[in-house]
Amino acid sequence: MNFQRRKQIILEKLNIKGEVDIKQMAQELDISEITIRRDLNQLAGDGLLYRTHGGAMKVDPLQVPHDFINKAAKNVEAKDKICRAAANQINHGDIIFMDCGSTVFRLCQFIKNKKIKVITNSIPVVYELHNSLVSLNIIGGEFDAERQAVHGRIANEHIARYKASKAFLGADGISRNGLFANSELEADITQAFAAHSEKTFLLCDDSKIGKEGYLKFAEFTLINAIITNSKSDELAYLKKQGVEVIGV
Repeated sequence: MNFQRRKQIILEKLNIKGEVDIKQMAQELDISEITIRRDLNQLAGDGLLYRTHGGAMKVDPLQVPHDFINKAAKNVEAKDKICRAAANQINHGDIIFMDCGSTVFRLCQFIKNKKIKVITNSIPVVYELHNSLVSLNIIGGEFDAERQAVHGRIANEHIARYKASKAFLGADGISRNGLFANSELEADITQAFAAHSEKTFLLCDDSKIGKEGYLKFAEFTLINAIITNSKSDELAYLKKQGVEVIGV
């Protein structure tokens, strides 16, 4: 059976059930789990589904743009391990900040049954959590269509009105030299979240560790803990400087 036929069957299953499981689809199509996993990754890259740890979910194209889904689908297994560990840090009753990063977005699937309040600038996070036990506070300000998030001075002022027990944030790079971002707007809002949170967690896969980019916006001491799948020597240095390292 060629890919186009498998694609048709997968999408039909998603339309009917809303989700598919790798093991089940491999048995039904009489192919290896490696092949079905590769198919799902390709379809996620095309924005046709949303990859989960054990399979995939249907994407509503009117809600989450393909560009964001594509980014969220990269390094999916590592991101899900990171987010599962992050969810273990969250207790019922917590008030948490969540930014617009693609890794942070994947945290949604692990916290839907927690009675917590989430304060976020991310539109995909709002869509993902609005029918769950989570109470939402949506930050106001200027909408950035490319990032599907709200940024700017008014957004920062909104954040300053609140105090969170924990913040779960992303960055484009972290090293012993600091935190790096590709956008001044995102850097500003990351700093705002961190400044008004009792404990700040950085969620990043191994592609971000030791990476330095366009804009250094803060020292690494801005964060209290990092949750990652990386085994980089850079983490040993950060740990010695007082950053909690939670490996997955």
